[in-house]
Amino acid sequence: MPIIVNLDVMMAKRKMSSQELAEKVGITTANLSILKTGKAKAVRFSTLERICEELDCQPGDILEYKRE
Repeated sequence: MPIIVNLDVMMAKRKMSSQELAEKVGITTANLSILKTGKAKAVRFSTLERICEELDCQPGDILEYKRE
């Protein structure tokens, strides 16, 4: 898949656990895990916005496109 999710990298840089981020964003840890592994088919902009707010980053820090 050409979309790469770097959520785990940003979480590590901010020293934030999955459980902590999920609670702050208002999603389940299971859904956060699906996002982190790149298995999500879609992500709501509102969720992406809250993740960026909590991690103090831009959407481009989390999502990356690479040609196959």
